[in-house]
Amino acid sequence: MARVVVDVVLKPEIHDPQGEAIAGACRRLGFGQVAGIRQGKRFEVELSGPADDAALARIAELAAELLANPVLEDFSLRTV
Repeated sequence: MARVVVDVVLKPEIHDPQGEAIAGACRRLGFGQVAGIRQGKRFEVELSGPADDAALARIAELAAELLANPVLEDFSLRTV
């Protein structure tokens, strides 16, 4: 069994008020070195077979159609 992680984040040009709020809280808590934060989502997809090129292509389709909003978000895949 293989596992693929799909990380989804807002595109850089999309305003991220939740990330800004977290960054502000970091500064208030003494983490002054934090210049900014972008929030996102993480999905762990378990496969019944190997994470070969064909399976990763299908997971990319899944991410583009269901897990991420392509207008607002970017996604990346990695195997674990």
